Amino acid sequence: MASLYPDIKANSHHSLAVSNLHTLYVEECGTQEGIPVLFLHGGPGAGIERYHRRFFDPEKYRMILFDQRGSGKSTPHACLEENTTQDLVSDIEKIREHLGIDQWIVFGGSWGSTLAMVYAQAHPESVRALVLRGIFMCRQKEINWFYQEGASRIYPDYWEDFVAPIPLEKRNNMVQAFYEILTGDNDIARMSAAKAWSVWEGRTASLSARAEVVEHFSHLHTALSVAMIECHYFVNDSFLEEDQILKNIDKIRDIPSFIVQGRYDMICPMESAYELHQAWPEAEFIVVKEAGHAASEPGIISALVSIMNKLAVEETV
Repeated sequence: MASLYPDIKANSHHSLAVSNLHTLYVEECGTQEGIPVLFLHGGPGAGIERYHRRFFDPEKYRMILFDQRGSGKSTPHACLEENTTQDLVSDIEKIREHLGIDQWIVFGGSWGSTLAMVYAQAHPESVRALVLRGIFMCRQKEINWFYQEGASRIYPDYWEDFVAPIPLEKRNNMVQAFYEILTGDNDIARMSAAKAWSVWEGRTASLSARAEVVEHFSHLHTALSVAMIECHYFVNDSFLEEDQILKNIDKIRDIPSFIVQGRYDMICPMESAYELHQAWPEAEFIVVKEAGHAASEPGIISALVSIMNKLAVEETV
């Protein structure tokens, strides 16, 4: 079973102004002469983590990681203004051009898989391969499953904590109810709602709860950006047409691609990955039997690292 590469430091950091309001934190790791690979984090709003550098052989890859608008070290934090899917797609191209990269492998999980596919459909000429994990296509049925009814039946104890900030009469539309609190003026209520929203995600991410995942989502800085930005996207249909990704699959059909999906993913159930696979049989489909959603689960790690090792060999042949 493949495992993560040893911990490494970033070679360089960039503060890239992508608008008059937003400045992105961008870092590079690995070898400057290596195969360019872009890491897209989840959420939206979750930000990059140190272990995200470790999916790639540092002697073979030039890794580019960045915090999307409002996330992590990008500024302003948790900002909803000028924060849409189209803005993020534009940001990715600005990063590519700023770094002088012609083509790169795009690697993304959860919301990162959404953004990777939308970006690739907009700029297929810039993408040499796609590596996707925990497929999320931002359709209403996927939002309903996790935030209204579905996952609630699997985790009724965690769900009780999630809904606690919301009055009973408003629980028929949980996303909207959270959004109203998170964009309101009551700072104490905002913080409480943000933590409930984010911890729900952290607790359900792994097949067996992993303390480090829950801890990451519990941190108030992360919780605020995850909750506010996810709510902002979800009340706006993620700034996508329904089934936009599936309708435009022909635009990326010929890009070498891999889909890695945990069989017991409770955040992004396997149904979506399977629908994507049926529409896009050219992409290699890998089901990890004993895994949920988190990229940090051993089976998911093994699948992703193995793919990246395989691509490194193919690129140098």
